[in-house]
Amino acid sequence: MTQEQAGAVKEADKYVNIVDVRKEFGNFVAVEDTNLSIRKGEIFALLGGSGCGKSTLLRCLGGFETPSSGKIFVDGQEMNGLPPYERPINMMFQSYALFPHMTVEQNIAFGLKQMKMAKPAIAKRVEEMLSLTHLNALAKRKPHQLSGGQQQRVALARSLAMGPKLLLLDEPMGALDKKLRTQMQLELVGIIETSGVTCVMVTHDQEEAMTMATRIALMDTGRIRQVGTPDEIYESPTSRFAAEFIGSVNMVEGKVKDDQAEYVTIESEALSTLVYVGHGISGYEGQEVGFGVRPEKVWISKEEPDQKYNKAHGKIEDIAYFGSHSVFHVRLPSGYKMMANFANQERWASEGMTWGDEVWLSWGDNEGVVLTS
Repeated sequence: MTQEQAGAVKEADKYVNIVDVRKEFGNFVAVEDTNLSIRKGEIFALLGGSGCGKSTLLRCLGGFETPSSGKIFVDGQEMNGLPPYERPINMMFQSYALFPHMTVEQNIAFGLKQMKMAKPAIAKRVEEMLSLTHLNALAKRKPHQLSGGQQQRVALARSLAMGPKLLLLDEPMGALDKKLRTQMQLELVGIIETSGVTCVMVTHDQEEAMTMATRIALMDTGRIRQVGTPDEIYESPTSRFAAEFIGSVNMVEGKVKDDQAEYVTIESEALSTLVYVGHGISGYEGQEVGFGVRPEKVWISKEEPDQKYNKAHGKIEDIAYFGSHSVFHVRLPSGYKMMANFANQERWASEGMTWGDEVWLSWGDNEGVVLTS
């Protein structure tokens, strides 16, 4: 790779570049000094709970809020000071905001007419958007004649028709029921990827972010706590907050007993066992750490496992049946309740264990994470 090519790759990684952005409302800091780079063509999710600052950051990108300090760049162009209508950005709101008196094709064409585009060019662009979003057969219908998913595709088509450099999605699935939401997640990803537009979406739904996003920024109290691919965020959380926010986790406190390059052992009163992890953490003896292991990584059995470490004995207190799997909640002698998933690969597979049964839980040397923050 030449120096010029390397520079081009670096710039593509910073297609959307947020530099030291801070947003204050009086004495309240909604977004702390935030730095974030988003690659060209990726679907990037801002994920977090209510009040974490994700929507405020999205609105700063769109020009609906003005940062108290810091700068925002899109494709090398500074956005600061530009009103929303002058930015190469379109935003699709949760409510879709379709014009009820206009047909599907009229809704899609609205922004193009505002741009004074020639009629033949508008007709061609609308046809392209109808094909992209699979709405050709619904072109003459009005919004009230469409399902929620169809309305969402119209809103997306209208946003993409303008050819934005950046598409912003604010809780894109919030108005849909669960079954339709699951279907539309993959459908929207396909449409966005086909269009080639760079997309930033805001969501509080972990499943939505994990399904749709190329990368995720996990936010909490105005700060970005971790950025990574969905599997990186899930499998390698960098903090207790990240581990507990995404999915389910058995999280316990402990102290480092021995830390070597190839392993670390942790004493945990909650588990009443010595935890062995197959890599070092560059810590020190007595250091307080957290240990997290996902329920699907924990084996449950009535027989004691043949291993020296990473096992615990307890009594089944609760069982949650989810069809594909069951979650067993096992009370350990310390009082800590630990979760273990059991895959229902056969009908009634989990019937061999029930409330009150004494069982053993176990996990592998590399199935958990050690967290120092």
